[in-house]
Amino acid sequence: MDSIIQRLTNLVLSFMVVPVDVIERIKSQLSSNPVLLYMKGTPDFPQCGFSATAVRALKAVDASFESVNIFEDPELREALKQYSNWPTYPQLYVNGELLGGCDIIVEMYNSGELKKVIDEVKK
Repeated sequence: MDSIIQRLTNLVLSFMVVPVDVIERIKSQLSSNPVLLYMKGTPDFPQCGFSATAVRALKAVDASFESVNIFEDPELREALKQYSNWPTYPQLYVNGELLGGCDIIVEMYNSGELKKVIDEVKK
């Protein structure tokens, strides 16, 4: 039953019009921060295991990154899902491009690709 409710909620949200000012805020955040993690909580106090794992992977490759706590801005939280076409958090962006969520971050870390991407940003 919960999955049906979640799917209906997602369907309704997909038809909602996202305010332009929220999209502009997202674009501004992305253009101002080469490595940006939209997450639940903060790097020092992640509020979900997936966000904590993403932070650990970024720290393990010595990434300098900014974060946005999506719990502090519900409007941004919903708008970002539509902007990115990615329904879950965390979401990692590098140079304005979505790399993915926790699973992809971990996969990239394990393969060495995350370090390469981060090192390119440092140049």
